[in-house]
Amino acid sequence: MTTEARVEIDRARLKALIASERHRFVAAHPRSQAAFERARGSMLGGVPMNWMDRWAGGFPVVLDHAEGASLTDLDGHTYVDFCLGDTGAMAGHSPQPTVRAVVDRMRHGITAMLPTEDAIWVAEELQTRFGLARWQFTLSATDANRFAIRLAREITHRPKVLVFNYCYHGTVDETFVVLDGEKLKPRAHNVGPPVDPSITTRVVEWNDVDALERELGWGDVACVLAEPALTNIGIVLPLPGYHEALRDVTRRAGTLLVIDETHTMSAGPKGYTGAHGLRPDMLTVGKALAGGIPIGAFGMTDEVKRLVVRARIDDTGGIGGTLAGNALSMAAARATLEHVLTEDAYAHMIPLAGRFGAGVEEVISERRLPWHVVVLGARAEYAFCAQPPRDGGAAHAAIDHELDTYTHLNALNSGVLLTPFHNMALMSPRTTDMDVDRHTEVFRDGVERLLEAG
Repeated sequence: MTTEARVEIDRARLKALIASERHRFVAAHPRSQAAFERARGSMLGGVPMNWMDRWAGGFPVVLDHAEGASLTDLDGHTYVDFCLGDTGAMAGHSPQPTVRAVVDRMRHGITAMLPTEDAIWVAEELQTRFGLARWQFTLSATDANRFAIRLAREITHRPKVLVFNYCYHGTVDETFVVLDGEKLKPRAHNVGPPVDPSITTRVVEWNDVDALERELGWGDVACVLAEPALTNIGIVLPLPGYHEALRDVTRRAGTLLVIDETHTMSAGPKGYTGAHGLRPDMLTVGKALAGGIPIGAFGMTDEVKRLVVRARIDDTGGIGGTLAGNALSMAAARATLEHVLTEDAYAHMIPLAGRFGAGVEEVISERRLPWHVVVLGARAEYAFCAQPPRDGGAAHAAIDHELDTYTHLNALNSGVLLTPFHNMALMSPRTTDMDVDRHTEVFRDGVERLLEAG
């Protein structure tokens, strides 16, 4: 990135552009707006889940249909989809092998509280991909994380979990706690936590080995729950040597290391764990595994399995659920892993993310903007600060809500869909060079309009 003087953003112009883009959005989406208003009469906030109303236009576009790397809304607008269900559709929308397997399974029983041969195949495939010996299935990555924490507490006889500042591991209560100076506090807008999370959790900054050693030194942490790179506060990569230190410190402290691969499956068919030779005690994953059908999974080493067996765990409700490991999810996961999220697919997806990042970086450099872009396998994300933050606290402090809003509105109004909570773009096996170049064109146009003289 150039070291020349950086361009400053005219905030008055930015506000005016946001207002103009929002007006364009509302005018172009009458059917989505009408559906949203109707939904407010039956759904809390007018959406099936409250995060669905966090789109920059003031209401969400309402889905009509999606296929491959694009989707079409009720108003007939088709979008290049880089959101991909915030990773749930990383395999692309309705991949044909998954669709065929799901249709066939639905004809022969969807759920029966019984195992299937597909479940065996999927567990064996996860063994091969991630290197962990034993697997269990859930309906979400959240549940996989929750159950991994419960097992860790049971076999270590320790009460706490350690997470990283501004991490995200689904709706796990213990993870919604952040650093406030040297103190801990519940993360803003965490709804109805059952207890003060500082009672259950220790928090350190990502990439801070000294803080990790200090907090694990108390001897009360059952497990460290970590993404291989932070991905929900922008992409914050590990510094060189950090994962080796994390593994060493947790082992010396007698603390289990749980790696959450739910978003970092973008790193390759074996996730970040396989791509970088990580050696966790447990691993959790979800979202993309079944091509959009709900699923989660958690795996463990032989040593952890032996401890679980020795503990004679006969759970009465804290681990599992009636629909976990259902026949439909297992059939979808087998088809997706066997035929869609393959080595060849990643060989296509990962270079596309590099192309996406290069296009964004070219615009940033040309216009001397104090912004940056980070690529993680098939995932790319840009943020409005000059250097990539090294931890979650710095990434949170760098958020620019006005620029986020403008970027998303400009993209939406130009037929490009990004993840609504940040500027994340994900590639699927069906994404093309033309899709990526379309985003670069839209991004460039938005920057030019932002920077042109009043």
